[in-house]
Amino acid sequence: MTTTTVRPTWARPALAPGRRAQAIPHLALAAALFATYTLTSVLRYHRYGSPSWDLSIFTEAVKAYAHLHTPVVPIKGEGFNILGDHFSPVTTLLAPAWWIAPTPITLLVAQAALFAWSAGIISATAEQLLGRARGLCIGIAYGLSFGILRANDFEFHEIAFAVPLIAMVSRQLLLKRWTRTAWWALPLLLVKEDLGLTVATAGILIVVLGRKKLLGATLTVVALAAVAVTIWYVIPHYSPTHGYQYWDKIPGGTHPTWWHMATSAITRLPTWKTLGWTFGITGLLALRSPLALLAAPTLVWRLASANPGFWGTGAHYSATLMPVLFLAAADAAVRGRHSRRMWLRQYTDRAITALPAVAIACMAALNMGPGDLARGAAWDGGKVADARTAVTKLIPNGATVEATNAIGSHLAERTDLQWIGGSKTRPPDYVILDHSDWGEAPQGDAGVRYAQAVHPGTTYRVVFERDGITVVSRT
Repeated sequence: MTTTTVRPTWARPALAPGRRAQAIPHLALAAALFATYTLTSVLRYHRYGSPSWDLSIFTEAVKAYAHLHTPVVPIKGEGFNILGDHFSPVTTLLAPAWWIAPTPITLLVAQAALFAWSAGIISATAEQLLGRARGLCIGIAYGLSFGILRANDFEFHEIAFAVPLIAMVSRQLLLKRWTRTAWWALPLLLVKEDLGLTVATAGILIVVLGRKKLLGATLTVVALAAVAVTIWYVIPHYSPTHGYQYWDKIPGGTHPTWWHMATSAITRLPTWKTLGWTFGITGLLALRSPLALLAAPTLVWRLASANPGFWGTGAHYSATLMPVLFLAAADAAVRGRHSRRMWLRQYTDRAITALPAVAIACMAALNMGPGDLARGAAWDGGKVADARTAVTKLIPNGATVEATNAIGSHLAERTDLQWIGGSKTRPPDYVILDHSDWGEAPQGDAGVRYAQAVHPGTTYRVVFERDGITVVSRT
């Protein structure tokens, strides 16, 4: 009786030695996704559909970098240095683009390009592993995945740079290019402080999968040291509070216990829903690949957090998971072909071709992404958008303005934009009260009284009032 010896993963030869993907289909896919991402985000911007103040924050930061100034973002507070919030110096790369087109749309287009580039990486890598048709299936499913579409819908964030970098790290790991893995991972340390944990995990995978102990250990140590220095020294240095303000989002604060974090995560229903969406979008295939471990740091800090905003599938928090999961699914499909279980071989083969349909179903269920273009309201914001456009034309360049999400991102490029309310050492020239953010905006004399109450000693008068929007100006 003969026996078959199964070699460990790291002892197997490269999955597709000498095989290269054809560029044109993947470039076409990336171009189509770029057009889709750009259209949906720019239309949202023009109809004043900003879902948060983040686009205004990054607009102020990039504007400051472009003028070679300290990245102060007044909307976060007077004199607030953005490096005291998150360590994301990578956004300086957008300064040259700002010189050409000084508008928040530049940030939206840049993010669309980065996301589309990552889709090309995923698709081309999957082709090398599985062939053209299945590679494109994975690329399409990735491009329409909820993590990418949610991030695009939530406007610009620094993680846009992380997405293609993580795609490249995952690619190099699968193709067993260990040194390239390390070089592609290191720039993540300049994107956001928590991504150092992802870099450290890449180092561990280099050790385990590639048996490159010195390289992997060095990468892990450098990454963990960078996280420690950034969180305990760099960010507090720039922060007005001289501390790291996100400790309160961890159970136990600055002294969390692993037990508390673990029990907090597994006892919440949103945690299990998010895990279901995250791994279900690949038909659970990603769970069969060790590459999925690269997603662990992001999932752990999100689901163990004390902040409910991190528990779900909304905003941009799942975007950095998508490259890992879809390439892990491709790896799992390769492994499935060699399985002794016929049902597993059949499932992995059919699941890959079904992934685009799964992504589209998720897109429809979560009401996001390109599906938004089917609604007439996506193309025309109506009379409220017209009123907001009139307000932006009313505000002169260089003015100090207090506003909220809807109008704020349209003013950040050319005014000193601040968040509405609160005491300021210099009262704003204009206060914009918008019903979309207030529920019911103070109108007429009520708007004047509000502005004068939060800025005592300063008098204001109404200069605009229409369609639920009131603008008062300092006299």
